[in-house]
Amino acid sequence: MSFLLPEGLDREAVRELERACVAGGPDNMPWPTDARIDAGQLVLQRDVEESGSLVAPWDVDGFGRLMGTSGTLIDRPAPYHFLVELARGKVNQLRCQAADWQMQGMYVPPALKQHILDASLAFGRAVTRAPGDEAVAQAQTALNSGYRSAEEMVLLYIEQMFQARHQRQPRLDTSLACRLGTASDLQGPQAAVLTQTCNGVVVPFVWSEIEPTEGDYAWHVHDALVSWAEEEKLSVAAGPLIDFSTWQLPAWLLNWKRDLSTLAAIMCDYVEQVVTRYRGRIRAWQLTNASNCATVLSLGEDELLWLTVRLAEAARQVDPNLALAVGIAQPWGEYMATEDRTHSPFIFADTLVRSGINLGYLELEIIMGVSPRGSYCRDLLEMNRLADLYSLLGVPLRVTIGYPSSDAPDPNAAPELSVGAGRWRKGYTPEVQAEWANWFGALALCKPGVRGVIWPHLTDSAAHQFPHCGLFDAADNPKPVIQSLQRLRENHLR
Repeated sequence: MSFLLPEGLDREAVRELERACVAGGPDNMPWPTDARIDAGQLVLQRDVEESGSLVAPWDVDGFGRLMGTSGTLIDRPAPYHFLVELARGKVNQLRCQAADWQMQGMYVPPALKQHILDASLAFGRAVTRAPGDEAVAQAQTALNSGYRSAEEMVLLYIEQMFQARHQRQPRLDTSLACRLGTASDLQGPQAAVLTQTCNGVVVPFVWSEIEPTEGDYAWHVHDALVSWAEEEKLSVAAGPLIDFSTWQLPAWLLNWKRDLSTLAAIMCDYVEQVVTRYRGRIRAWQLTNASNCATVLSLGEDELLWLTVRLAEAARQVDPNLALAVGIAQPWGEYMATEDRTHSPFIFADTLVRSGINLGYLELEIIMGVSPRGSYCRDLLEMNRLADLYSLLGVPLRVTIGYPSSDAPDPNAAPELSVGAGRWRKGYTPEVQAEWANWFGALALCKPGVRGVIWPHLTDSAAHQFPHCGLFDAADNPKPVIQSLQRLRENHLR
């Protein structure tokens, strides 16, 4: 497929367009795609001979640089008009979602209906005047209007969903938690802020810290975290026990790359050791994270599926009543655009659900703006689509959400991660982070299928995975995001 690009693109826009791909299938996940800019056109090549959708980043006035999606396109020799197809995809998504929600009983005021109509009319003008400068202007207008109307509609959905749920339950029992760091994080004002903001905590079990040398366990930090949470009467979940990243796996484990049987034996022993130690104190465990896209141990997809099931069996041998979870990283499947994979993240999750391990919940990792482990920035309507997609699996969801407060280097974050996968609103500032958390957190919390929302980590001053995503900055000063989360809890949660 090829797409005519607007003239005068700057170097950054051209570089970002190299992230474009073609997506398709029942879950609309990417296929391996080669993207290049040639003579004013975006050219996408792939081996799959099926129709699909363009997925590409673009600047939207007032909303930032976001990943957008076209409608379904067929292969053809003639190029498509890039902006017209992005506008077509957004307007179609907007109108379909509005119709679905109205059929379910959602009230859409006349002003919003008019805004949706305006976006549709602008798209119609772009189609009838393509190609040409006027078509570019009308397509950009349709795109801007479509995103603006989509946000209005999602905010209305959030308001009405909360109203409906509060009629039955004045205070929702959904968990709003923060993943903790070291025991020293919980000294003085930070502990007080955390208990005012969250009704739960997640105790991280970073394998490289617990077992830095094979067979030599260090428990004191985690014992202190669990004891503190119990004293504060916070709900306690834990994990992931095994995060498939070089930052969290112990260095000595890499000696067993590709040796599935040895890796399984070592990992199962570790899981049994941890779960046994905290049996009766922690019931909810996230076993793994990012096994759907792991490359660090050079294991195949079917091997990672088998290994995940084996780890669940090992945990249940210790305690059959545990609520076990598996984490799905990059749930939009960005990694599939550059890697030849059989299972999309959705199919990976579906296969685990069908395996019979009786998952207590799935955990979706939605860290926007971070690369390569995170997700490219998207809008609220696309976040809603993703949550509804994974809800089809019939398993409760927990969602880890995060957005960086700065795009500067973060010396305490995982060294392979950096900020810059698009941007929401005006970029990466503490104020934008707070606004992002307010709306994306509200969308997650209002959904009945989401049982918990987790912030990635407490403070940027300690070692952490995702850059600049803490509630406190590197000098341990509180960020505005704390007020956003506190308001969500005060208005909706126990």
